[in-house]
Amino acid sequence: MAEKTVISSGLGHLFMTVFVFNFANFMVVPAITDVTMAALCPGEDECSLAIYLTGVQQAITGMGSLVMMPLIGNFSDNYGRKVMLTLPMLLTTLPLVILAYSRDRNFFFAYYALKTLTSMICEGSVLCLAHAYVADNVALPRRATAFGILSGISSCSFVFGNLSTRFLPSTASVFQVAAAVAMVSVVYMRIFLPESSMEAAVIAASLKEETVNESLLEKGCTDNRRPIRTSPSLHDSISLLRSSWTFSQAAIVAFFSSLGELGLYSALLYYLKAEFHFDKDQFADLMIINGIAGIISQMVLMPLLARVISEEKILAIGLIFNCVHIFLYSVAWSSWVIYFAATFQILAVFSGPSLRSIVSKQVGPTEQGKAQGCITGLCSFASIVSPLIFSPLTALFLSDNAPFVFPGFSLVCAAFAVMIAFFQSVMIRAPHAVPESKVDESVPVEP
Repeated sequence: MAEKTVISSGLGHLFMTVFVFNFANFMVVPAITDVTMAALCPGEDECSLAIYLTGVQQAITGMGSLVMMPLIGNFSDNYGRKVMLTLPMLLTTLPLVILAYSRDRNFFFAYYALKTLTSMICEGSVLCLAHAYVADNVALPRRATAFGILSGISSCSFVFGNLSTRFLPSTASVFQVAAAVAMVSVVYMRIFLPESSMEAAVIAASLKEETVNESLLEKGCTDNRRPIRTSPSLHDSISLLRSSWTFSQAAIVAFFSSLGELGLYSALLYYLKAEFHFDKDQFADLMIINGIAGIISQMVLMPLLARVISEEKILAIGLIFNCVHIFLYSVAWSSWVIYFAATFQILAVFSGPSLRSIVSKQVGPTEQGKAQGCITGLCSFASIVSPLIFSPLTALFLSDNAPFVFPGFSLVCAAFAVMIAFFQSVMIRAPHAVPESKVDESVPVEP
């Protein structure tokens, strides 16, 4: 009973950490488009330079994350989730402080450079480590529900962050409050979040090592050499992808769904600015609708569905509705269609938690950080590819030089990428869960 209380308390503090951290970062999302446009193209509603700079930042961030996410996930398996959470949470605060001080052109470029550098380490790190933390502390049958609750907490922070932006009096106050809250999230995490419950995994790994050593001694190996764990590398990620066909299929789904979603996010705000003249407040209204739909979905619908529908079916449902809601954005003829399309998030957000749950069941307890880091790394690879495709398309079809009149064409392409992920998801069969007692079988042993 005492152990369950500790675990519940740990998850509670994790959820609060994720809420406060995301609250700070989501606050600035509705405002950053206006800040970027004002710094680069003052007085205009369409700015190709802003679109391309956003794409370049996304690509550089993706290249860094592709390398860093498997490393961070793997290091967290060895050194603990809390230790590895500290660095990305601290670094994320720094760019916010710059825009909290000033939004002038020179300060914007300082923010842009620092944000790009820090995002190479931070982008996706907190989400990756939070999923690993949940997997450490929640049994297999309840893991999909727990991942859904974690995503629901993120949706709550999304709603409250955008509500705050909607009612704060100025853009300056948005960044000032966001920087302060980000600092609070770091302090809260360091004081209250207990280290993840990984003792069972560590004990299992130690027992395995002792067994191997005894076997070597029985065979006459007197040099007493021990199994060597190599540093996390690209080879580790490739081996993990090849370890299970279900894991490989999930990785393909993760790549294409991320490609489509990143294409949506990189194009949508500029599309709405150019076609419907949205500003900070209207962006916030739209994101509030998205967030409320996500809360209802993750906190109410998904826990109910997870009891009666398999995770791969929930994944497919989420992807098809995600595809539909992106397509509706692309053909919107009035602003009310945009708000209506946002309500489809109530089912579209199923895909993330169900995918993470499928992945977590394909590896043992000593590999949760590595597995989540591998999937996050693939999502980061999608963020490299996405701007190469969607930034030129968005800039072209929002300009006067478009080959044909279809401002939302890049969004149609994003919907097509999500459709590919959907087709792959329907081929995933019920995943074979790895027993909780499994340890890393890929540990190389010197002969």
